[in-house]
Amino acid sequence: MEWTATARAATGEIGAVLDAIDPASAMAMVHDIVAARRLALYGVGREGLMMKALAMRLYHLGLNAHVVGDMTTPPLGQGDLLIVSAGPGYFSTVAALIDVAASAGARTALFTAVADGAVAAKCDTVMVLPAQTMASDRGGATSVLPMGSLYEGVQYLTFELLVLMIRDKLDLSPEAMRANHTNLE
Repeated sequence: MEWTATARAATGEIGAVLDAIDPASAMAMVHDIVAARRLALYGVGREGLMMKALAMRLYHLGLNAHVVGDMTTPPLGQGDLLIVSAGPGYFSTVAALIDVAASAGARTALFTAVADGAVAAKCDTVMVLPAQTMASDRGGATSVLPMGSLYEGVQYLTFELLVLMIRDKLDLSPEAMRANHTNLE
């Protein structure tokens, strides 16, 4: 592996996926996040780590954001939003959580690589990140990044861009975000 060529290939792939994301879906996601009373976020595996990173940034924005499974996650209901990730289009845990949140009256939002996946059909808002996932990394053209990392890399940058959009919509300064950062490091 040659570092520079591989790095350029990886960043080129990530850039191409970011270019292919529908800006209207980003605006819809921003709208739903800003409108929510409480937010709960969930994902499995490395997608779950990216969802935790998004939850942290939403907290930095002053939003009432929680990670599903944490002991302090409140119940969801009317006015709340469950945000999940299912890159390959379906995870049983994600589908079950969507059903629970929806039956309690919460809205649901999804990040996925599969627009017509089973989970997408259940969600109020869907943002498609058309990247290769671990479920689609065999045969044909594959990413230079291993085992679905292209999707997760795109998640990270997408989430940071959404945070910037939300910060602008809320008219927050970088200093206001920084004030919400922990001092227990």
